Amino acid sequence: MSLVISSPAFKEGERIPARYTADSQDVSPALAWSGAPAKTSSLALIVHDPDASRPGGFTHWVIFNLPAESKGLSEGMPRRERLESGAIQGKNDSGAAGYMGPAPPPGKPHHYHFKLYALDQPLMLSSNVGRHHVQDATRGHVLAEAELMGLYQR
Repeated sequence: MSLVISSPAFKEGERIPARYTADSQDVSPALAWSGAPAKTSSLALIVHDPDASRPGGFTHWVIFNLPAESKGLSEGMPRRERLESGAIQGKNDSGAAGYMGPAPPPGKPHHYHFKLYALDQPLMLSSNVGRHHVQDATRGHVLAEAELMGLYQR
């Protein structure tokens, strides 16, 4: 069995509903996953828009040290650094902890990649880190990866 991530809000390659964007309620979508390898110690999730105009794209969510036994995230996760599960939300590219929904300029659709990593150890990082720090810390520790991609266009 391989690691799989999905959402009841949208399917792979489909439009992300406005509810989960800056155009509406801007709440995080519910996510579900399964198939983490037996030796998984923690999970990390990064939501990234590579189509954003800024160099390197735009990171919308960074969350790490999700418990290995977790099976997903509820809709509307709180925007605070530490969650009840012990998971840590790093900084998105607006500098805040937690989810920041899509807000692309008018024009072409943007691709939002929800990438989940199964790791062989928790990450020893503070909450004051972004995508690059988390990705650097995962090198050599990724047991499996899964991705869900949604689209949004204004």
